[in-house]
Amino acid sequence: MAPPPHALVIPYPAQGHVIPLLELAHALVDRGFTVTFANSEFNHRRVVAAATESSLLDRSSRIRLVAVPDGMEPGEDRNNLVRLTLLMAEHMAPRVEDLIRRSGGDAEGYGPITCVVADYNLGMWALDVARRTGVKSAAIWPASAALLASLLSIDKLVQDNIIDPEDGSALSQGTFQLSPDMPVMQTAHLAWNCIGNQHGQAAMFRCLIASVRAVDKCDFILCNSFHGAEQATFARFPQILPVGPFLTGERKKAAVVGHFWRPEDDACMSWLDAQPARSVVYVAFGSFTMFDTRQFRELALGLELSGRPFLWVVRPDIVLGGDVHDYPDGFVDRVGGASGRGMVVAWSPQQRVLSHPSVACFVSHCGWNSTMEGVRNGLPFLAWPYFADQFVNQVYICDVWKVGLRAEADEAGVITKEHIAGRVEELMSDAGMRERVEALKKVAHESINHGGSSHRNFDMFIEAIKA
Repeated sequence: MAPPPHALVIPYPAQGHVIPLLELAHALVDRGFTVTFANSEFNHRRVVAAATESSLLDRSSRIRLVAVPDGMEPGEDRNNLVRLTLLMAEHMAPRVEDLIRRSGGDAEGYGPITCVVADYNLGMWALDVARRTGVKSAAIWPASAALLASLLSIDKLVQDNIIDPEDGSALSQGTFQLSPDMPVMQTAHLAWNCIGNQHGQAAMFRCLIASVRAVDKCDFILCNSFHGAEQATFARFPQILPVGPFLTGERKKAAVVGHFWRPEDDACMSWLDAQPARSVVYVAFGSFTMFDTRQFRELALGLELSGRPFLWVVRPDIVLGGDVHDYPDGFVDRVGGASGRGMVVAWSPQQRVLSHPSVACFVSHCGWNSTMEGVRNGLPFLAWPYFADQFVNQVYICDVWKVGLRAEADEAGVITKEHIAGRVEELMSDAGMRERVEALKKVAHESINHGGSSHRNFDMFIEAIKA
């Protein structure tokens, strides 16, 4: 009897990429595949540390986690995405190629690797390895199709004098649209222009251009989005295949889901149970966003000023150069004491929180996973982007779908407590916004149900990649 098809899935080494690609791995297993999931060594250790013992011992999952060195030294700053991306191409590619060539000879029943599903953001090296080893390939784009469209349009953006041909930097502070019905984008907010400082940007931009050239030759470009969310983009760029929204966070507890932080604080679920329906402000900024001490305190005071119960996820490293416990004087006693009006956790089971009936709105960094999870659960957003694709996602949330409001800074660059409290009140009282997000939720679920557009696209992909 022939072994089942065997996919090698390779995420870009960031939590916002590992989580959706692990969900894709589970979806492949649901369709009869076995999967080898190749994380960087650094993130492999973090995922294993955050996973439950039952998830790692669940042999029925048919997902094997493996570690590949990313080329960075112990203690190096892996938030330096330019250096990380360049080193991966040099150090990960030969190890991954060796992994493919040696596959099929183990005692666990995994046959030879038959296809590679690689994060688009890895660049050309992963797809080049697939071609050299003679296996089929697909690129997975875990963010919005509009952002991918901006990458696919680099030549046009250069031709129209919107970006510099050497490093992609903005040649003006204006806006543009790739087609009349697509989101309005700011040149300064193109993903490659807001991932850090300018050092190394030209090298990173060259990597992006090479990626576009390489991905054009792969068998599929999958996207964690759905047709109803980005209809104009999919019409303009039909090579992008929407197969989402991925059900991140909805797997059984035994599934490995890709978190870097532990433990998820299940106590917050009991706290939510005690809150009135649609009363709680949920505040979470993902795995990367950081605040200076002033903005961190202003956010705390804004949540207090809103007068609403709130659940706030405060990662251990969220305060830039400061102490995560550096709250305003008396804040913890006032909101977490006898009133119990606020709860702060280091990490939350976000999907379970967002689907809880007591949650009313989502203060978010607008990462695409969080955006899709908020949409899937019908929650309006206070949109507070930090970097990269999050600014384009904010445009979708606030201007295209009209399911959220912007968090806007004052002249000093601070989003004030008064503004935060006022925006929360607007979100809570806007019945029209609630109707729009409920309608978008319905379309999202229809797309992934049997017979929906994303479900059909994934079926088509599976049949082709199996053959």
